[in-house]
Amino acid sequence: MTATTSSGPTAGAPLTFPVTSSAAPVSEERRAEILAAPGFGRFFTDHMATATWTRDAGWHDTGVVPYGPLQLDPAAAVLHYAQEIFEGLKAYRHADGSVWTFRPEANAARMDRSARRLALPEVGEQMFLEAITQLVRADEAWVPTGGETSLYLRPFMVATEAFLGVRAAHEVKFMVIASPAGAYFPGGVKPVSIWLSQNYTRASLGGTGSAKCGGNYAASLVAQEEAYEHGCDQVCFLDAAENTYVEELGGMNLYFVHDDGSIVTPELTGTILEGITRSSIIDLAKDLGHEVSERRVSIDEWRQGVASGRITEVFACGTAAAITPVGRLVSVDGELSHGTGAAGEVTLKIREKLLDVQYGRAEDTHGWLHRLV
Repeated sequence: MTATTSSGPTAGAPLTFPVTSSAAPVSEERRAEILAAPGFGRFFTDHMATATWTRDAGWHDTGVVPYGPLQLDPAAAVLHYAQEIFEGLKAYRHADGSVWTFRPEANAARMDRSARRLALPEVGEQMFLEAITQLVRADEAWVPTGGETSLYLRPFMVATEAFLGVRAAHEVKFMVIASPAGAYFPGGVKPVSIWLSQNYTRASLGGTGSAKCGGNYAASLVAQEEAYEHGCDQVCFLDAAENTYVEELGGMNLYFVHDDGSIVTPELTGTILEGITRSSIIDLAKDLGHEVSERRVSIDEWRQGVASGRITEVFACGTAAAITPVGRLVSVDGELSHGTGAAGEVTLKIREKLLDVQYGRAEDTHGWLHRLV
């Protein structure tokens, strides 16, 4: 593999990711079996993109190499201080066979924001795009065809320096792995049940809520288990300061549709992750004639709005499921049902518009699509 070096993400010549092909790729027959029923996050492609950063040399040793286990020192900083971040985006097969991704520049920018918050080196847009492009080109055969299938891309960064002192690591790995993904709703779009967490909060002001780091997700898992115990699919968190205002689900942003067609989503306060799908929905909903506002939404407003008919639909959004209708809100105070038990008209209309753009079935008027193959 040809090594490249840089003193930083913007210094010197653009970083490249030369490919070292796997000597033992998955057979065509086995790959076909996997792509017929990939699920989500269960299977991985033949290669991965990788790069190393050190304090003295910057980014170097970039390339696409055979997928395989990592070798980490037991003292690696990520294992002790959770200095790591990640991203998530998808590659979509269009009808003509080409492969595209959706707003990867926004993912690159968010990864750099997360890096700054976790005291990690920035990757930069050029390196981020080059890594995902070369990986998808190497593993194009893994991009599914048909329905709402896709190739899920997981860029991530971990502190690999073997050092137990509490400081930012001087050695870091950036990697991208890929996993074929089936339709999130293979049996049709179905409303989910939400458990309202009142014992746990996701993030607080000054914390890491706006960064996409694993620690945020680890802290949400106990509340997610609580949701399962109450027969719910997802958990909703309230703000840490007043335990009053709706923030987000364990991994998705929320939207409230009103009876006049207007749409409200909780505003970004520094404790909510700025979702790429979230911001896209704001623009698409406006394109469809909806008034969209970002402001604080209390749990009482949610409850009273549904009870009075003022709130007609609630939906969540994220990369994995795109848009998910909410059917019930469950808490220690009781249960609140939304609508008729089916996905609402506005929810489905916006979801269709989003997917049509991502899969190339509608004109990309915002310039969001980025061709990979």
